[in-house]
Amino acid sequence: MPAAAREDESALFREATRDVRPLAHDHVPAPRAKPPARARFTRADRLAILDESLRTPADDASLAGGEVSSYARAGVQDSVLRKLRRGHYRVQADLDLHGLTVRQAKAALGEFLAEALGRHLTCVRIVHGKGLRSGPRGPVLKATVSAVLQRSDRVLAFVSARSVDGGTGAVYALLSAHGG
Repeated sequence: MPAAAREDESALFREATRDVRPLAHDHVPAPRAKPPARARFTRADRLAILDESLRTPADDASLAGGEVSSYARAGVQDSVLRKLRRGHYRVQADLDLHGLTVRQAKAALGEFLAEALGRHLTCVRIVHGKGLRSGPRGPVLKATVSAVLQRSDRVLAFVSARSVDGGTGAVYALLSAHGG
């Protein structure tokens, strides 16, 4: 670039910035500290969750028919449970257990929880169905899902889903973002 053109540009810059004044302080904010590293789920952790989910089912007569499911671990505030029940948390993953046997459902649920926790998800939906074809036994998968979720210390709470998301045939589960 010729010297005359450089001088014209310098003059234009000086004119454009002539009213600019330096800031009164010279404080530069410190860079944000990086969050601490979090260990990923190990294979052993995944297997432990799967093993836990395959233990004997709990027969919970309170889950018969279209009764609403609701569970909160000690320390979970009522307002959190209310928000979960109203669908205020964004569902980040879904699992549909329709058509599976109890054993298959436990295995699928264990794998699903391990993956969701490994991905640091906080709210998931599990569709277990209403057990309309289960006969006198009632909703078998509903009781199984409830038992598995209650045994997992990483599940903070679960409630029956809103009707648009499956109603009493599905649950929203709130997961702990950190190991507990």
